[in-house]
Amino acid sequence: MTRHPSDAWVGALVLLAGLALAFLALQSANLLQAQWGDSTYHIRARFDNVGGLKPKAAVKAAGVVVGRVRSIELNGTSFQAEVVMDLDNRYRFPRDSTLRILTSGLLGEQYVGIGAGYDEQFWADGDGVKRTQSAVVLENLIGQFLMNAANREGTSAK
Repeated sequence: MTRHPSDAWVGALVLLAGLALAFLALQSANLLQAQWGDSTYHIRARFDNVGGLKPKAAVKAAGVVVGRVRSIELNGTSFQAEVVMDLDNRYRFPRDSTLRILTSGLLGEQYVGIGAGYDEQFWADGDGVKRTQSAVVLENLIGQFLMNAANREGTSAK
């Protein structure tokens, strides 16, 4: 079997394409995000429903990534989801700021959005955030729409 010099180039290109594909897969799964390191502070928040929020999801303010979700656990006493987030020390938010679980696009990945408040004191390491808004779950919205339609149909029949 004879080897042609272009065989090595084709092999190198196939290897490069495979590495690029692996990089894109890891990037889209948020597995290549840089760790924030020691220059972070963490906050905790409870939500009734976190939808499809996952650890390492972005925490954004005004569309800018300011942190990452560290962990999500179920609180055994309140039966709410407790979300711990690491925020970059460069960004300080007033204590009356709100946290909402939002979706990128119609069916995109979920992230935590920060709505900045006006308080003169700022969140500190370990603070609990009380002002939260849970994720909007598409199935719940469809169910509510169908229930409302059925109720309207039932009252118009009487």
